[in-house]
Amino acid sequence: MHPVETMRDRLIVGLDVPTLKEAEQTVRALEGSVSFFKIGYQLAFAGGLDFARELASGGTKVFLDMKLLDIDNTVAKGVENIARMGVSMLTLHAYPKAMQAAVEAAKGSDLCLLAVTVLTSMDEQDMIDAGYEHDPHTLVLRRAEQALHAGMGGIVCSAEEAEAVRRIVGPDMAVVTPGIRPSGSDHGDQKRVVTPAQAIRNGSSHLVVGRPIVKAPDRRAAAEAILAEMCSA
Repeated sequence: MHPVETMRDRLIVGLDVPTLKEAEQTVRALEGSVSFFKIGYQLAFAGGLDFARELASGGTKVFLDMKLLDIDNTVAKGVENIARMGVSMLTLHAYPKAMQAAVEAAKGSDLCLLAVTVLTSMDEQDMIDAGYEHDPHTLVLRRAEQALHAGMGGIVCSAEEAEAVRRIVGPDMAVVTPGIRPSGSDHGDQKRVVTPAQAIRNGSSHLVVGRPIVKAPDRRAAAEAILAEMCSA
C-alpha cells in the first residue's frame, strides 16, 4: 500500500484538449489532486507552450510531449530552449544519435529527457506495416538499452513492458507509462493498456492518464479514483 501523497507526484494528467480555455479549466478542476500535467501536440499548437511556461513558473510540473526527432544539431538547439522553459520532462524518439545530442544539450539543467520506445497505439501488425523487423516488445527493450547508454533520464513505454524495461534500466531511471485505463473503462485507440495498480506493480515511476480523467463528468473524482487504484498496488 502506497501513501497517496507519494502517488500524487507520480500521476500525470494529459491535457489532450483542443483549447487553452479547456486546459485551464481542467487544471483548476484538479487543483489539490494533481500537480503534474502533460502537454502534447494538440495543445502545444493552441497556446500550450506559453501555458507550459506559466504552469512551470508557478511550481506545477509539466511533461512536454514533443517526441522530438531530427538531425543532431536541430534536436540539440530545441532541447536547449526547452530546458530554459522550466518544464520537468521532455520526450524524444529513442534514436541513438538524437538521444546523445539531447543529453549533451540538457546538461546542467533539471530537464528529464524521456526516450519514446514504441507508441502504445501500435501492435505487432502495425510494426510490420511500418517496416520494422522487431515485434513491439523486442524493440522496446532494445531502445531501453540504447537510452540507458545515452544517459537519458527515463523511458516511455507501455506498462506491459515496464517490468522488463525496469530490469534493464535499473531503479533510478523514470519509466513513464501512457495507455493507462482504470478498471472497466474504454480502451479508445490504445492497444497495449493496463490498469493503474498493475502499472505501479510492473515498475512504472509515472502514469500518464488523459481521457479517463479529462473527459470524466467529475474530473477530480476520476483522478482521486485512479490515485486510489495506484495506492492499492
